[in-house]
Amino acid sequence: MYEINQTHDQNLKSWVEQANAPDTDFPIQNLPFCVFSRACSYEDLRIGIGIGDFILDVYPCYEACLFDDESFTIAVVANDYCLDHSVMRKNAKVQSAFRRRVSEILSEDTDEEMRKIVGRNLIPIAEAELWRPAHIGDYTDFYCSIFHATNVGAMFRPDNPLLPNYKWIPIGYHGRASSIVVSGTEIMRPKGQNRSDTEQSPVYIPCKNLDYEMEVGFFVGCGNDLGEPIPIEKAEEHIFGLCLVNDWSARDVQAWEYQPLGPFLAKSFATTISPFVVTMEALAPFRVPVFERPEGDPQPLGYLTSEENQKFGGIDLNLEVYIQTEKMRDENIEPHLLSRSNMKDLYWTIGQMLAHHASNGCNLQTGDLMATGTISGDSKDSRGCLLEMTWRGKEPIQLPNGETRRFLEDGDEVIMKGFCEREGFRRIGFGTCRGRILPSD
Repeated sequence: MYEINQTHDQNLKSWVEQANAPDTDFPIQNLPFCVFSRACSYEDLRIGIGIGDFILDVYPCYEACLFDDESFTIAVVANDYCLDHSVMRKNAKVQSAFRRRVSEILSEDTDEEMRKIVGRNLIPIAEAELWRPAHIGDYTDFYCSIFHATNVGAMFRPDNPLLPNYKWIPIGYHGRASSIVVSGTEIMRPKGQNRSDTEQSPVYIPCKNLDYEMEVGFFVGCGNDLGEPIPIEKAEEHIFGLCLVNDWSARDVQAWEYQPLGPFLAKSFATTISPFVVTMEALAPFRVPVFERPEGDPQPLGYLTSEENQKFGGIDLNLEVYIQTEKMRDENIEPHLLSRSNMKDLYWTIGQMLAHHASNGCNLQTGDLMATGTISGDSKDSRGCLLEMTWRGKEPIQLPNGETRRFLEDGDEVIMKGFCEREGFRRIGFGTCRGRILPSD
């Protein structure tokens, strides 16, 4: 795992003034990657780094000879247009050297000549179009929040919410990579088979119980060869960074189709991700011990446990979900906070998820995306989806303008945010992951 170094210093400031604002997601201590193009232009996609309200265009900085020998390797390939073709596959030493150099050229100690060169390559985020950060070849979604799994299980199996394997194995399913979209993409309400009336035959209609799921995603950096498992001790060497994920879910479709093989069309119509990828090194100050298992719970099998994972496998990442209905927008009412949860409450760590995924010799590839599953806490206001919050629609949510919601309606926009904060370090954020529901065609 990455160690805390000078790039994490809370006193470090940037000559890009917006990066010094206390509430910015992208201070100089963060430096998340993205893929972007200038809005309303025909430029090729470019690799950038978030700093304050701007994106640093990396490749022109390389052309201006701003990178030294150590950081050169990433800079020179930053014209390959996607992170998985270049940045993600580099080893930790190279990535760390590049981060250190970017921190130096954006630091307030940088001379005036350097500022002029770099300043020409700063693009306001508001003037950029953000894209998926990688060519996502495969997508796996896990089910690693025990609070979420217990709540959902209790709705269907009150006497036995968790299935026998849950505390032994990180449960997951293979999702649909082609329908992963970047934040801001509008989501059309899907159609599917509905059999809410068990006395009648199923009908093919627009989804009635559309939901969101507050999740965190992580991208595979270096892959592994087919037949070669990844040991838990090296699992995080294969993880590049994190993003926010909204795994949209058609609950009524899911209820009918999921037996006996699990999620299918109820999930594959769309998954939204945030465009900025926060690197594992940026997250070093916010690592925490694994979730403390209750007395009597089994300990992970040997291939899923290590001393380092036990001490630092968790991530203290605060997560928030907001909703803004069409009526709220018309009335200029700000988005309403629905829930707050935290990634440190996951029963399984991202290292365990990746190690388990590769434990049978499955070959993971650079740019593959994995998601944690819905992240919920142990209180009602920390539940990560409407299925839980409204208890399957039986307890509707009251919104500030008098509206109620059991599930999402057309025109609703869901906005997810994530940030890490700890005394002695700068707050860093993930930007937003948002999507608005359109009516079915």
